[in-house]
Amino acid sequence: MKITANAALVALALAPLVGGQDAAPTDQLPTPRPEQPMELGSFSVSLAVKDLSASRAFYEKLGFAQIGGNPEHNWIVLRNGEAVVGLFQGMFERNLLTFNPGWARSGQHPEEFTDVRELQRLAQERGLELTTAADPESTGPAHFVLTDPDGNPILIDQHVD
Repeated sequence: MKITANAALVALALAPLVGGQDAAPTDQLPTPRPEQPMELGSFSVSLAVKDLSASRAFYEKLGFAQIGGNPEHNWIVLRNGEAVVGLFQGMFERNLLTFNPGWARSGQHPEEFTDVRELQRLAQERGLELTTAADPESTGPAHFVLTDPDGNPILIDQHVD
């Protein structure tokens, strides 16, 4: 296996963080900021697909099974172990990183979770720009979208009350 110079530099830079050679004592590691945590909910990847049936067949061959969605409405959610992938035909322009407050990977709804409007407020307080915003006065299902520095869209989508 060939290791590039960049990979070697990354390994050297990470060594103190993972306990490698010359690891810094734990009392010298940066302390987390005392900000309110953002519990975003369950994570999945939402894929914009051209042919839902073909994509479903592909992921089923990888061991994924449908746990939600409706093919008649051009979307399904598949799971393989802890990995969750949503397939959406004609609904998104590009793939999305998706977080679902109020939804667990098991498909269950936790009794307590942070409402999407509270997550939106925290994101805005921290200086994050929203591409799409939820109505802060609304209740129930809602979503907001933001984009990371590399242009990757992130959907925070609450679909429970």
